[in-house]
Amino acid sequence: MLKQWNELPDFMRVQEIKPYWEILNKKRVQLIIKRVFDLVASILLIIIFAIPMAIIAVMIKLDSKGPVFYRQERVTSYGRHFRIHKFRTMVSNADEIGTNVTVNNDNRITKIGAKIRRLRLDEIPQIFDVLCGDMSFVGTRPESVKYVKQYKTVYNATLLMAAGITSEASIRYKDEDKLLDVASDVDDVYLNQILPAKMKWNLESIKEFGFVAEMGIMFRTVLAVLRKD
Repeated sequence: MLKQWNELPDFMRVQEIKPYWEILNKKRVQLIIKRVFDLVASILLIIIFAIPMAIIAVMIKLDSKGPVFYRQERVTSYGRHFRIHKFRTMVSNADEIGTNVTVNNDNRITKIGAKIRRLRLDEIPQIFDVLCGDMSFVGTRPESVKYVKQYKTVYNATLLMAAGITSEASIRYKDEDKLLDVASDVDDVYLNQILPAKMKWNLESIKEFGFVAEMGIMFRTVLAVLRKD
């Protein structure tokens, strides 16, 4: 839940972030509704997806060596670190042989991983992160620690709420791997072009925050995943 202003970490208690905190402070009831929805929906989805997740886990193990889950350290509300749950779609040592963002046709992606990523099935285990409060269904996508360390001050306003499985920025940049595929320096393009563009939408989403609006984002996410283009 939203902390009081004087309870925020020092790096967030600055003037660039205060306007965003004030907006959310007026919507505490909606933030409570948001959390209740996350709890109820995540429990239901864990039950519904139990068998499909088990099948995907077996496919991953049969396809390549390594763990079923990818547990990279990410950043969520108030700068807190957590280890995200995702189905592993790359070779087990992918972080050691490439960048933290994935390009289209990345040679680290496994055969089953490519199919899982195409349908966004690798994101399903994040419902466990939603259940325990590290994430929400809607919110700024959790970035890796190395990228958060390079945030502009105002970007930290996105840490006022838990990281999300989807967002307006996620919908608009659902094919960012294709944009990065032609980049000569992937990290540079991501940090200086894609991240600022996504943060523009993430910050705007805080200004326009509302539970009904978030339901709309979830619905549009499903449509975006189902589209073939």
